[in-house]
Amino acid sequence: MAGTDKLDLIIKNGSVVLKNEVRVLDIGIKAGRIVQLGEALEEGHATQIADASGLTVMAGMIDVHVHLNEPGLGDWEGFETGSAALAAGGCTTYVDMPLNGIPPTVTVSAMEQKLAVAEDRSYVDYAIWGGLVPGKLHELIPLHEAGVVGFKAFMSSPGDPSEDAFREVDDYTLLEGMKIIAGMNKVLALHAESEPIVSKLGRDMREAGRLTPADYVASRPIIAELEAINRALFYAEQTGCALHFVHISSEAGVRSILQARERGVNVTVETCPHYLALTAADLDRKGAVAKCSPPLRDAAEQEKLWAAVAEGAIDMISSDHSPCPASMKEADNFFDAWGGIAGAQSSVELIIGEGHVKRGLPLTLLSDLLAGGPARRFGLQGSKGEIRIGADADLVLIDLNRSYILEEAHLYQRHKHSPYIGEELHCRITATYLRGHRVYGEADGLGEAKRGRWVK
Repeated sequence: MAGTDKLDLIIKNGSVVLKNEVRVLDIGIKAGRIVQLGEALEEGHATQIADASGLTVMAGMIDVHVHLNEPGLGDWEGFETGSAALAAGGCTTYVDMPLNGIPPTVTVSAMEQKLAVAEDRSYVDYAIWGGLVPGKLHELIPLHEAGVVGFKAFMSSPGDPSEDAFREVDDYTLLEGMKIIAGMNKVLALHAESEPIVSKLGRDMREAGRLTPADYVASRPIIAELEAINRALFYAEQTGCALHFVHISSEAGVRSILQARERGVNVTVETCPHYLALTAADLDRKGAVAKCSPPLRDAAEQEKLWAAVAEGAIDMISSDHSPCPASMKEADNFFDAWGGIAGAQSSVELIIGEGHVKRGLPLTLLSDLLAGGPARRFGLQGSKGEIRIGADADLVLIDLNRSYILEEAHLYQRHKHSPYIGEELHCRITATYLRGHRVYGEADGLGEAKRGRWVK
């Protein structure tokens, strides 16, 4: 090669995680895409060389479940700091949820406001969820035409009492919304917990003065997740709507979803790193920094989830990064503390460390959960989710032979709290590349340019 035919970059000597195998290969990159995969690509044919000897190279994570809270929430996470944490965590594309920004993304105008705030402020690529809420059914088709990746609805209260906040669906809105979304061939993502069950149990706990982390867990039992899952699946069977269940916390929930798939329902299931790395005992020990809904479960339930991961029963793993100002995690009454885990930067290291380094699960399986599965489900597989010729050069380099203790100083998110601070992570990300540009390096941190683009 010569002149303008030169590659922009060769990443050499890494153990490359392909769709069905792991091989030591060189990756040739030009104009942001992978154009060569082979052994011993000639270094003279590239403008830059990056040596990945001893490292594992995977497709960058596609995190379809993050809350970056813009526009309108002031001292909360935003696109700049949230995407910085994602880049440092090996994520190269994320999908931002329609809450908790003000206004929530339930109209095209709100979507345009969000996109305006995100432009030139994201370190990695992004897509946008639209919201399904009562009173806004007429907004679904315009949002679809404007380019949302899908729609999100809550079956239990999102917890924000303010007038302009996102609202949970009633049964009529859920059923009618599914009919409309089915006609678009879009996916409806659902937070599946029964509001009648969790609200009544929560009120009973408060009235009885039972305000501990264990009481919070008891107020959101697995049966509440199962009831909501099965109600939504019934509606999906009636309407033909494609569903995606977010942050499923129980093996029984996974089984209900798989049984529906066997009956012909178009449905996928996601779980999160915190359900695989933390338990209810950790919630009791760490406090509100580990509070989320559905809540963390016991160690036996966690093992069942890992078994579901190992057998391929789960379609993807997403962070559900839901940060807040630290003061909102401080409350004498555990029910009043903000429910959301800030974990975007740790997802890849947790899943590869716990799943592969400790449990021996195949890297091909885990890569598919973190990148391939999300890409296929949400229409990004044309350019993302896999290391192959023609794909975007969205890559993460990982040292599987180094563990470290996560410290507050390592975090790039706006508010430096995480349930993983003080925990040993069993691998370490050394670099993240977005379309062939290094956007994060362990030694020198974030790149100067914010190269993230909106992916319709």
